[in-house]
Amino acid sequence: MENNTITSIRDTGDNAWMMTSTVLVLLMTPALAFFYGGLVDRKNILNQLFLSFICMGIVFVQWVLFGFSFAFGPPISAGFGSFQWAVLRFGQIDNDAYTPTYPLLTFAAYEGAFAIITPALISGAIVGRMKLIPYMIFIFIWTTVCYDPMAHWV
Repeated sequence: MENNTITSIRDTGDNAWMMTSTVLVLLMTPALAFFYGGLVDRKNILNQLFLSFICMGIVFVQWVLFGFSFAFGPPISAGFGSFQWAVLRFGQIDNDAYTPTYPLLTFAAYEGAFAIITPALISGAIVGRMKLIPYMIFIFIWTTVCYDPMAHWV
């Protein structure tokens, strides 16, 4: 009997390209901050920059703790993934279905970069209208309730 299983072949070129793409997407957040900073009044420039940059910290923590698992983990319902991959536990995961040629952690970083830039787009609409702490809470809740399920649906 011959073995008909397909094994994944890791490609360093694919991994390097995905990591480069991750860095380029992460650079979009500071670029967006400076773009929005040029559109607002002088008194709100620093506030606008900080609102965009704070998304990097808040969404990164949420993404590592449970966001990636909610968005791409095995489904427990139609809207959310399970906690199986929470805190980026990829130990016994067969990631060939998701990323056959590069590590799942690279995929998580790439998708996390998009999770960071998405709520930063919201900051342009609320500059000068919302205080920092409510904005931080809003971003955490919005990423959990809106972004993660929509990423799971796609």
